[in-house]
Amino acid sequence: MKLSEVKEVLSRLETLGFQLPTGEMVPGHFHVTEVGKIHKHFIDCGGTVRHEEVVSFQLWEANDYDHRLHPEKLVHIIELSQKVLEIEDSLEVEVEYQGTTIGKYGLAFDEGHFLLTTKMTDCLAKDQCGVPEKKPKVRLSQLKSEPCCSPDGNCC
Repeated sequence: MKLSEVKEVLSRLETLGFQLPTGEMVPGHFHVTEVGKIHKHFIDCGGTVRHEEVVSFQLWEANDYDHRLHPEKLVHIIELSQKVLEIEDSLEVEVEYQGTTIGKYGLAFDEGHFLLTTKMTDCLAKDQCGVPEKKPKVRLSQLKSEPCCSPDGNCC
């Protein structure tokens, strides 16, 4: 989800909620402790130099049950961050949230609340590494099978 989409959704909301991929809701007393621009400069396993930029929101729970973050306050935090950090509306948003370790999530919106979506690692140079795009499908009926656990089998 792009930052511009997040701001547009926030302008329509009265309350703010985030749902984990498990379906569990982030407790309502969370805080957004950081809004940042992350620039990643790296080289992939095929030798290609790459750059990625995302907007990062960090969600944090405290024992502060009296101060709930409202959508208009988050918009204010985002706009201040954009001004100071020169963050573009077109950047994708990534969310950090503390589980057993800090998890990184994508962001979507559905049914009145934001969804923290799973992110996966990937090889960006499959063509140079010899990694097939998809696993080949093999029919079990095409595999050679030998009798097993019989006098003429090969497992004993």
